[in-house]
This record gives sequence, C-alpha cells and structure tokens, in this order.
Amino acid sequence: MELNEEGHIKSISGNRCPRGVEYAKDEIRDPKRVVPTSIRVLNGELPLASVKTDRPIPKRFIPELMKIVREIKVEAPVKSGDIVLKDLFGTGANLVVTRTVRRLENGSKEVQKDSARGSNG
Repeated sequence: MELNEEGHIKSISGNRCPRGVEYAKDEIRDPKRVVPTSIRVLNGELPLASVKTDRPIPKRFIPELMKIVREIKVEAPVKSGDIVLKDLFGTGANLVVTRTVRRLENGSKEVQKDSARGSNG
C-alpha cells in the first residue's frame, strides 16, 4: 500500500482478490478486530466463560468494551452461542458465549445433569 503526502491511499498492490483492497482501505480508515475475552460466571462449574464479538468491531471501541466486560457477571448455566450483549456501540456486533458452563447443583461441586440451557439476551 502506498500513501500520498496527506496520508490518503495512493495505490494498493499484492492483493489476490478485491476483498483485499477493501480490507486494506478499512485498515487505514477504521481498523477492526474480533475481540476474544472472558466473563465471570456465578454458580458455574467454571468461574469464567469465554466470549467473543461475533464480528469485528472498530479498535477504538475495544478499551470501552473491556471496561464493560470487567463488570459483567452471568448466572450459570450459560451455553455456547448465548448473546451476552447485543449491538455493541451500534456496530451490529454481539458479545457471544463461546464455552458452555454448566450450573453447580446447590452450591456443591457437582454439576446439574441437564447441562447448560442459558438464555439469549
């Protein structure tokens, strides 16, 4: 990629498909990333559940997202695919659970037999 004196894209080369050109332009204008992290789970077989954004979000939103994620606590069970947060910062991206965490039975170390059946939302 070659930029002119004002920082605008002058030319792009080396891409093997048209999507590469769009990716390069977006990377200069407004870089985006999928954000993997984890959230706290209450009364679960594990203390954390992995989550990620279901599509890339602008990098400028990542610090604010991480502040929000630090405060999230969900009640077990949670199921892979459950949506924790919808439409992050108006981007259309959701924060989605990527690891099922079953609920502990009566606070013991035994998990419920009927596995996770979390709710979306």
